[in-house]
Amino acid sequence: MPDDASAARARQRTGTGIGLLLVLVLGAALLIALPDDDADPDGGACRARTVGSWQADERLTAEFARYGDDASRDDDWTGGDGTHSVRLPDGRVLWLFSDTYLGRVYGPPNPHGESYAWRDTTAPLVRNSAVLMRDGRLHSTLPAPLFADPAPNQWRWPVAARVEPRSPGSAEKVVRVLLWVRTAGPSPWIYGVPTATEVATLSLPELRLESIVKVLDQQLVPDPSRRVLFGTTLVEEDGWTYVYGGDDGQAASRPASHAYVARVPEGRLADPAAWRYWSGSAWVPGARPRPVLGDGQRRGVGSAFSVVRDDGTYVLFTMATGTKGLTTVASYWACSPEGPWHGPAKEFSPSLPQGQVAAYNPQTHPVLSGDGRLVLSYDVNWLETTGAAAQLSRNVSLYRPRFVTLRLAPAG
Repeated sequence: MPDDASAARARQRTGTGIGLLLVLVLGAALLIALPDDDADPDGGACRARTVGSWQADERLTAEFARYGDDASRDDDWTGGDGTHSVRLPDGRVLWLFSDTYLGRVYGPPNPHGESYAWRDTTAPLVRNSAVLMRDGRLHSTLPAPLFADPAPNQWRWPVAARVEPRSPGSAEKVVRVLLWVRTAGPSPWIYGVPTATEVATLSLPELRLESIVKVLDQQLVPDPSRRVLFGTTLVEEDGWTYVYGGDDGQAASRPASHAYVARVPEGRLADPAAWRYWSGSAWVPGARPRPVLGDGQRRGVGSAFSVVRDDGTYVLFTMATGTKGLTTVASYWACSPEGPWHGPAKEFSPSLPQGQVAAYNPQTHPVLSGDGRLVLSYDVNWLETTGAAAQLSRNVSLYRPRFVTLRLAPAG
């Protein structure tokens, strides 16, 4: 099975180079069961959590296939990765994607006589997109790309987002979207050199882009593998937004990357002065963040991971380390946003289409979860050494999110 470096080279050949992935994987996850003395030392509700059951969410997966295959417009989303979601005050769900194919999809058979829907190899590819859903049905793509390139040879990938007050205490709501800025670079940075974390503000209900603010510039960090981009996932709690990020250790041939966390008062995500980073012992401004998870070997994360809070426990889903990182998800748990994190957990893998493919970017979607269910998506891409871009057009179902539904339970 390919390692992270070979998978990254394969992604370059697809022309979709998303750094969200680093060839990761998913399967959907399972938490480790640790002894009772690892429970919350303060006697709170935090307990080790594990996946009690899981199943493929065929309805959600089919909805993205339906929308992507719709040939009524040429400027709609037909495939993408880096899947994130946020619910808007009027009930709509805004889906954010990184590298995205637009254009028209044609029904099977494809030009090779196979029973796949397909797109022309000249179909437009943009660096980011946004799609709207109402009542479980996708219905429109915002003009793409939603976030323009900041400079030549740079691009923006949207990651986590939330609705928050325009300013603390304000009754007016806006959407804040975390953005990763990457810069074109040589191998091993074929998916882009980590450059900066930004926050975009979108108006409501129009979703008009109002501003983009740089909150953490990493260009002065000499080693690109030590640069940290924030926003792969966030958790809202008690008036704070906890924003998680990671470095690019895997691009430097380390088996795993490190996870980091910052926190920002509600209403101030777009204010760089309000950000506080976990230093290892306290929340501090402007200091070099310290990892909350990762030893660079057996324990750690990929560049894209997700955290949720369940019954007082924080649960982190990421791709496994080593060669299993193309097919398998592990998870960790903690009693506070900064940890300590326990794990890695037992693992499992979701279904994948046939062929040389990888799953990556496990993301939870609390806006679609409830009643004990947790919806988790994973992205899929082709990894063969030649013709990867052609394969994504030959079979458009490959480059689209897939979904599973989990039920967490106390670890035994």
